[in-house]
Amino acid sequence: MFLPWCNCLLALERVAEDPPAAYDTTMIQKSRFAPSPTGYLHLGNARTALFAWLAARHDGGHFLLRIEDTDRERSPQQYEDALLEDLRWLGLDWDEGPDCGGDFGPYRQMERLGIYGELYQRLLDAHLAYPCYCTPEMLAAEREAQRAAGRAPRYSGRCRELDAAARAELEALGRQPSLRFRVASTGRLRVDDLIWGEREYSLEDLGDFVIRRSDGSPAFFFANAVDDALMGVDLVLRGEDHLSNTPRQILILQALGMKAPTYGHLPLLLGSDGQPLSKRHGAASLRDLRAEGFLPEAVRNYLARLGHHYGEADGRLLTDEELRREFRLDAIGRAPAHFDLAQLEHWQAQAVQSSTTEQLAQWLAPVLDESLSPAERLAFVELIRPNIRFPAQARDWWQRFVRDPEPDEEALDVLRETPEAFWMVAAATFEAENGDWKGWIAALQEASGRRGRALFQPLRAALTGRLHGPELAGWCRLLGAERCRQRLSQAGRRARVAV
Repeated sequence: MFLPWCNCLLALERVAEDPPAAYDTTMIQKSRFAPSPTGYLHLGNARTALFAWLAARHDGGHFLLRIEDTDRERSPQQYEDALLEDLRWLGLDWDEGPDCGGDFGPYRQMERLGIYGELYQRLLDAHLAYPCYCTPEMLAAEREAQRAAGRAPRYSGRCRELDAAARAELEALGRQPSLRFRVASTGRLRVDDLIWGEREYSLEDLGDFVIRRSDGSPAFFFANAVDDALMGVDLVLRGEDHLSNTPRQILILQALGMKAPTYGHLPLLLGSDGQPLSKRHGAASLRDLRAEGFLPEAVRNYLARLGHHYGEADGRLLTDEELRREFRLDAIGRAPAHFDLAQLEHWQAQAVQSSTTEQLAQWLAPVLDESLSPAERLAFVELIRPNIRFPAQARDWWQRFVRDPEPDEEALDVLRETPEAFWMVAAATFEAENGDWKGWIAALQEASGRRGRALFQPLRAALTGRLHGPELAGWCRLLGAERCRQRLSQAGRRARVAV
């Protein structure tokens, strides 16, 4: 059940003055992921979510999901639905969130406007915030003038001391004010960061910043900070692009008497070329990887290592329990992490090899039909396991199995170069040995005089349409004697045509 606004404010005071023991960072950590649903989940944000989840679960703590949907035009429901679906696919779960509720909800920011209104009024009453009537054009001109003078752009404070009459006059002109937080013009703020250490900020450089937009919606600085405090979050992991936001948010929390969480800012995730990650690097979103057929185990193992070191365990696929147990905040580096599709494919190969046959069969079910019995389907999946990383590859082998395969160019060259006499001997020995693999190969070697590649490449080309692939004996056993005869006969016909 969601708390009424007044109870939420009481909860705020309890968190600020006497944090519940359950959220004491020396006992149980409460971490969160707070995305804006303006598109599909970017891989950088997916890594942030994973790190926040691992940090919480490492100590048996709580993990919270909050939807920051204040940009209504860019936050359609489809993106929120996709976000929850993709996070679950990645293997994350949460104790509080928009779909499961919790004691500190609501968990969508647009459902929390009443809470923010109460807090804005607190700041106004304490003269720590004031209405700003500057238009976008006025602010742009001000910034341009500051840059021309060689100064860093910041708000000049022109609306700071407007009296009631001046405000009324501006409002009569139709001006809708934003709300700015009043920052001291002198002094410095020290901020400890789990990854970057202590950083110091000049308050003069921050300037008075917007905490409520002119349309009445809350600004990120404000809603993000107060929600963390109200919800009892004591660890915030997020991208280093938020480093400059942190001092502003701490000032807001101090003004409201709230307890600030511990912050850790993750280095950005870049492409292998050092540029911002995009589709040209092979994927940009978690949904892209899902569509390509990556297994969640592979993605978890790869993302967990992007900027974090697992020591001696870095070289092997880790279970979820191992990922949680071995995760350490002090093992996060400061250098930007680089997404490398080849490395992800390495973990994909490991995930395929470590999965049970039943798990692989379920994963591949959409590309396999019902031609085989359940036991035969499992045998087929196990047979092709060493030769696949993705469902598309399994689909190709399945099609080569259930219907006469069209040889690829390499296989066709081998079939053309193999004399018709070889196929006559192959068919005769196959009949004589009644399809017994070992007996047939021994007899064919003796009768044809061929060994090694000279023997097996033509057979593989005839039976699979390729020169490389699954173990040939198992392929023939599953294929059955009759279909093996048909494919050998078809190869013989190709040889006659080539002649």
